[in-house]
Amino acid sequence: MSKSLLPQLPTGPAEPTERAPTDWTTVAMQKRIRRRYARERRFRFFGLAAVTLSAAFLAFLLITMVANGWRGFTRTDVALPIDFPASGIVVERAQLATRGADLALAGAGLENMVKSAAATAFGPGGEEVLSEHAWLRVRDAIKADPSILDRKITIDLPASTEIDQALGGKGTAAAEAAAAKLQQAGVLSRRFNADFLHESDSTDPVAVGIWGALKGSLLTMAVTFLIAFPVGVLSAIYLEEYAPKNRWTDLIEVSINNLAAVPSIIFGLLGLAVFLGSWSLFGYQFGPLLPRSAALVGGLTLALMIMPVIVIASRNAIKAVPPSIRDAALGIGASPIQVVFHHVLPLAMPGILTGTIIGMARALGETAPLLLIGMRAFIVTPPGGFTDPATVLPVQIFLWSDEVSRGFIEKTSAAIIVLLVFLLAMNGLAIYLRNKFETRW
Repeated sequence: MSKSLLPQLPTGPAEPTERAPTDWTTVAMQKRIRRRYARERRFRFFGLAAVTLSAAFLAFLLITMVANGWRGFTRTDVALPIDFPASGIVVERAQLATRGADLALAGAGLENMVKSAAATAFGPGGEEVLSEHAWLRVRDAIKADPSILDRKITIDLPASTEIDQALGGKGTAAAEAAAAKLQQAGVLSRRFNADFLHESDSTDPVAVGIWGALKGSLLTMAVTFLIAFPVGVLSAIYLEEYAPKNRWTDLIEVSINNLAAVPSIIFGLLGLAVFLGSWSLFGYQFGPLLPRSAALVGGLTLALMIMPVIVIASRNAIKAVPPSIRDAALGIGASPIQVVFHHVLPLAMPGILTGTIIGMARALGETAPLLLIGMRAFIVTPPGGFTDPATVLPVQIFLWSDEVSRGFIEKTSAAIIVLLVFLLAMNGLAIYLRNKFETRW
C-alpha cells in the first residue's frame, strides 16, 4: 500500500480546541476593570449633577416667583372715619334695592365725599393716601347696609400704590414718610386681598384681579380640548388602523410631523385669516364669521396648533399595543371596530393622555397666536360665554409686565403663580385619568 494513502497520525501534543478561561488576576485585566468602574462612577456623578442642577433651577424659579409675588395676594388698608350725616350725602333708600343703585350712589357725589373725609382725617393731601377706586368699597358697604348713612363709622379702604410700595421698602421718600406717619397713627393694616382672585383688569394695580383672565383661560382651554382631542385621536386611529399605506398617507404623515414643529405665531396668522378674515360671495363683501377677541376663536386657533402633537402621540400609543391583543380579540369573534374601540384604544389611552397633557400645557402658556387674534384687549368684566371678549392668563401677564407702575410688578409675579398652579392642577387631573385608564398586560 502506498505511504501517501495511510492516515497521518499526530506527532506532537494536541492543541486546545477552546480558549482558556480569562485570568481575572492579571495586572492588565485588573486595570481594565478599574477603568470600567471609574467610567460608571463618572456617569453616575454626571447624572446626579444634572438632576441636582435641574432641581436647583426649578427651586430658584419657584422661590423667586413666591418672593416677588406673595405681596400681590395682599393689600394695604387704611382705616378711614366717615361721618355720613355731616357729609351731606342724600340717597333714596328705595333706589339702593334696584339695579340703578350704583348710578345713584355715584351721582350723589360719593367719590368726592370719600376724598373730603380723607383730607379731614389725614390732613392736606390725604386723598392721595387712598386708592383711586377706594370709594367703590364705600359704595359696596352702603349697598350691604344702608343704615350706615345715618351714623359715623370707620371703614377699611385700600391704600394707594405709593403707600403700598412704601411699606415694602420700594417707595419714594415722601411716600415712606407718609406711610410711617400712618403707621404711627395705627390706621394701616395688611391683609389677604380676596379681590385679586375675583376681579378683572384695571388701570389701578391695587384694584386689579385675575379672575377675568383665569375664566378666559378656562373657556379657551375647554374649546381647545373639545376640538383637538377627539379630532386628533380619531385621525390617529384612522392613520394607524385603517389608512392604506401609499404615497398619500406618507405625505400626510410627513405633513403632520412638520406641523408639530411650526412656530406658534404661524397658527396665529392662520387663525386671523380663517376665523377673523373678511370674505366675499357673488360680489358681496362679508365681515368676519366669528367675533374678535373671543374664547371661541382662541380655542380654535390653539386646537389647530396642538392637534399634530396629539396625533403623533396617539399614533405611537396605538402602535405600542401588542399585536397579540388584536389577534386575540379577532379570535373570539370581535369585529374590527370592536377590536379598536374595546381593546386597542383603552390600552393606548395612557399614552394618548400623555400627548394631550403636553399639547394642552403648550396651549396654556401660548401668547403670540392669541395676540394676533385680538385677545389682548382691556377686559374689565369677566367673559360670560365663549363668544364674549376675553383674554387669557399669559396675555394678562404680558400686559401687566409692560405697565409703568411698580405695583404691577407684584401683580405680574402673583399672576405667574396662579398660572403655575393652574398648570399643575390641569396636569394633576390628566395624570390621575391616565393612571385610572392604565392597564398592564
